[in-house]
Amino acid sequence: MRTFGKWLGRILLALVLAAVVVGFWKRDEISRLLAVNSLFSEDKIVSNFSHMDRAFLSTPVSRGSGPTTELKYGDEFTLPEPVDDWIAQRDVTALVVLKDGDIVYENYFKDTAPEDRRISWSVAKSYLSALIGILLEEGQIASLDDQVTQYVPTLVGTAYDGATIRNVLNMASGVTFDEDYLDKNSDINRMGRVIALGGELDAFAASLKDSFAAPGTKWQYVSIDTHVISMVIRGATSRTIPDLLSEKIIAPMGLEYAPYYLTDGSGVAFVLGGLNLTTRDYARMGQMFLQNGMYNNQQIVPAAWVAASTAPTAPTEPGAIGYGYQWWVPQGAAPGEFMARGIYGQYIYINQADGVVIATNAADRKFRNPGVADQNVDIFRRISAALGGQ
Repeated sequence: MRTFGKWLGRILLALVLAAVVVGFWKRDEISRLLAVNSLFSEDKIVSNFSHMDRAFLSTPVSRGSGPTTELKYGDEFTLPEPVDDWIAQRDVTALVVLKDGDIVYENYFKDTAPEDRRISWSVAKSYLSALIGILLEEGQIASLDDQVTQYVPTLVGTAYDGATIRNVLNMASGVTFDEDYLDKNSDINRMGRVIALGGELDAFAASLKDSFAAPGTKWQYVSIDTHVISMVIRGATSRTIPDLLSEKIIAPMGLEYAPYYLTDGSGVAFVLGGLNLTTRDYARMGQMFLQNGMYNNQQIVPAAWVAASTAPTAPTEPGAIGYGYQWWVPQGAAPGEFMARGIYGQYIYINQADGVVIATNAADRKFRNPGVADQNVDIFRRISAALGGQ
């Protein structure tokens, strides 16, 4: 019996030592997985959203060596009465409002600061769309009606076989993908664990085999579609997204701080939601689109692409919110009214007629509750209307 006890003790000791060795070897992956599991917890979400590079792999996006483009301060503006309550209800962390390119309101909440580089979530998709427009004009991508497999042969035989670049830009790939953030076993959360554990998003996209509709026939928000756009760009140019975004968009704009992308285990940028910038720099992006792609005295994004990408061309349901090439078009939108939108309350709202840009970040854990998205747009419209006559 004593011999058995010694034998069992040795086995348990060996297992403990093995667990310690594996834990040390995989400590970074384990740390990131724990960070994913607590990313949206009530006591950590605000800090997490301003410091995503503390927990995840990341890569810088050079801002270039040029001077910062000045954002002037305009006349003092008093927010419409419901906005203060909205800021509290929606756990807003930053709000920057531009009128004709000047800052008329700027404030930061919940102990965050102007220099915080805040997670974009799906606002990042609109940045990638702008890059596609530039590459299309340059001829590096021949046509939106090219199939994605022309640029990414590894997607032959997957659910993306037969989809065009236009289809994936419109979120009309027809690929089956569960975007439920509240379901731990959904595709979007499985993808998050791939990133946390150092896996490869290219391989994840290539693993998708099922479709629910023919490409171009139905709209369904599928975030991995945006990653496929990045695969197309990388296949067409043989360059990384951070390098291209820096050269074509970020450096010409003259941002205040260098952005960064979260990455997967192979260093590939998490383009569908991993871009991090200051709120003022998000506002600069909105101002560029308000000015039809013109910023810092140069045409950065083709004006024709600004118009095409922000038009509601996707096959969404009648009466529903509109969608373009990775841009949202609110219900009942006036001409020139569109927005970039990310989960938990990230927005760049543009109203060209009023000359208004609103950039806001939040840590709104109730962002999916009924009526919240409509409330956000209503607040933006109230602010825009109050400024439109000035």
